[in-house]
Amino acid sequence: MTDMKIIAVIGATGAQGGGLVRAILNDRGGSFAARAITRDTSSEKARSLADAGAEVVQADLDDVDSLTRAFDGAYGAFCVTNFWEHFSPEKELQQAKNLAQAARQAGVKHVVWSTLEDTRNWMSLDDDRMPTLMEKYKVPHFDAKGEADDEFKKAGVPTTNLLTSFYWDNFIHFGMGPTPGPDGSLAIAFPMDGAKLPGIAVEDIGKCAYGIFKRGDDMIGETVGIAGEHLTGDEMAAKMSHALDKKIVYNAVPPDVYRSFDFDGADDMGNMFQFKRDFNADFVGARDLSLARELNPELQDFDTWLAANADRIPIS
Repeated sequence: MTDMKIIAVIGATGAQGGGLVRAILNDRGGSFAARAITRDTSSEKARSLADAGAEVVQADLDDVDSLTRAFDGAYGAFCVTNFWEHFSPEKELQQAKNLAQAARQAGVKHVVWSTLEDTRNWMSLDDDRMPTLMEKYKVPHFDAKGEADDEFKKAGVPTTNLLTSFYWDNFIHFGMGPTPGPDGSLAIAFPMDGAKLPGIAVEDIGKCAYGIFKRGDDMIGETVGIAGEHLTGDEMAAKMSHALDKKIVYNAVPPDVYRSFDFDGADDMGNMFQFKRDFNADFVGARDLSLARELNPELQDFDTWLAANADRIPIS
């Protein structure tokens, strides 16, 4: 173990971080070791990672000192924040600052920061194409992450910014699976019209992050966008129909309608999809399928993901 480079993984019991920990542990001949960072080291998921061979360490994103201790001695750190846990972009930005400060204090040699675009670089707050939310954001769960990119730069931390994509796993866990319309037909709904939506299996995000760490210094200072496939709503519906053996259609609802849906964060999600639609060339262009596959040769396309997960998609 003393010869191994330790990668400290924030969110190790979650989606992105868990994928990275598993990628490290599954690379039996690799030169990296996984340090799984979690708030609760006694949780079932944390114990499972420890049983699999990961070092499990306690830290809290709101506590810089705990993060610094967790990063101590690590070569690399995977940093991610979870907006949907608290719905506060200000809290998310502060947590990113804490991560950057802790990485600097611990002398981490390579950070991979899981980020997204700051949509305010494409539209001002007074742009009336979509509503401004929380007084100073267009897409809160994007904007705070994008704004936080500068925190790692200001801290002088060697960083690779990793732009992620829509999780196909949202069809399972986030209530985005097919639902019956007024006529009883099953539909998936996005305010994307005919624009392409970059998507990815969440497990592949961690695998791509591992590919970045393995490339080392060549990736420092770079912004890397990843996706498993770029698909229109109609293309996703057709592939889902085949995998589920049920007719599923794509409902291209207007953004205002999506923002009015009855779930927490619907306005944020509606703005997000509209941003991806209105600035589709930039958003898709930033996510290179070939580079993602170079980083992760096991990268799944949507058909492959569906073959393994279709039976987990709830049908309302």
